[in-house]
Amino acid sequence: MQAQLLPIVSLLTSTFFMMVGAGLIGILLPVRGSIEGWSPYEIGLVGTGYAIAFTLGGLIAPRVVRRAGHVRTFCSLAALLAIAALLHALIVHPLAWVAIRGLSGFALAGGYMVIESWLNERVTNETRGRIFSTYMIVSMGAMMTGQYLMPLSDPRLTVSFMLCAIFFAAAVIPNALSRQQHPKPLTQVKLDLPAIYRNSPAAVVGVFMGGVMAGAWTNMAPLFGNQIGFSTTQIATLLVATMAGGIAFQYPLGRLSDLIDRRLVMAGAGVFGVSVAALAMGVGSQSAGFLFAVAFMLGGVIYPAYSLAVAHANDHADAADFVKISGGLLIVYGFGTMGGPLFAAWLMEARGPTGIFMATGLAHTAFAAYAIYRTFRREALPAEEREDFRTLPLARTQTPATLVLDPRAEAVEPAAGEPLPWGMETPQP
Repeated sequence: MQAQLLPIVSLLTSTFFMMVGAGLIGILLPVRGSIEGWSPYEIGLVGTGYAIAFTLGGLIAPRVVRRAGHVRTFCSLAALLAIAALLHALIVHPLAWVAIRGLSGFALAGGYMVIESWLNERVTNETRGRIFSTYMIVSMGAMMTGQYLMPLSDPRLTVSFMLCAIFFAAAVIPNALSRQQHPKPLTQVKLDLPAIYRNSPAAVVGVFMGGVMAGAWTNMAPLFGNQIGFSTTQIATLLVATMAGGIAFQYPLGRLSDLIDRRLVMAGAGVFGVSVAALAMGVGSQSAGFLFAVAFMLGGVIYPAYSLAVAHANDHADAADFVKISGGLLIVYGFGTMGGPLFAAWLMEARGPTGIFMATGLAHTAFAAYAIYRTFRREALPAEEREDFRTLPLARTQTPATLVLDPRAEAVEPAAGEPLPWGMETPQP
């Protein structure tokens, strides 16, 4: 294992620094916006700007890499991230933050793609699973670390923004000094969303609603915490509890979906999420312990929703289409994350802080209802014909390049002279 990881230590170190900065800025902006007295809608619009730019970045970044190369592209994007972090501190205005947050969303998507394409060059089919798992652990650990850095300084000051810029700049150093062979250029993505919908309507609607859930909670939960008087440490814990719930629930739900119709598991998870959201609204408690438990249970649906839907879609597709199908669903998920913050903001303005639970509850309702509906429209595949469920990293940090690292991408065999879907090259032994 050590021999397999040594060649990619520099790449994983860059990943860690970049995602620490991403975790910190993601929680810092909603809290600072709330302190400034901005409305939930204005704060939600900042989150939507990020989601739009991140999704576009996954589509446009390959063109930038082809023109400038991996090293120059990564260094430029990291510089943009550092500049954006500092601009947030210099220009404190909601409309300016929408544009600046969009800039960082585009840069993060491109940065992730460069790192992941580099990692893809270093894997073989024998090592893909271990390296992919390590990448997931580093990514999620870094995100949690970044969120817990916010309590170290007052969000009203510029120190936290400077820390973000430092971590983004630090991400350049390991890759710039690395002696790893540069990967081949990425080619442009081609999507066929209608075909993906025909393959599995439940999966398309499921990932869209999963994006709405994640976009609403991730962007607006810090605002919720600030509105009810949580400290910065408690706000960070609220978000980390959600991620912990996603980690804890993903595998059990996935294994259950290997045994019964995945749509029934999706429906059951959605009903569970509705129940938790209704409980949070009904009790109305502002107890930190109660809300941490609520966040943990909500995370158990919000983050596994994407993985369950992807697994269901790939049950009905050829194994060689895993990257193409999953990549299309990732774009659909991105569309959901665009609307989620605004949907939650609208309800929080109308109903107060607990509007965030109404937003997630309604998204869970739609997620469950459509899954149940589809069970009457198509017979379930026999268990022996379904592929085994495999866990995925947080969808909001994935790019098309992430998918090629997934062990299920082993089945992709391009025709002679043709690139893999999403423009990734065949891993070299």
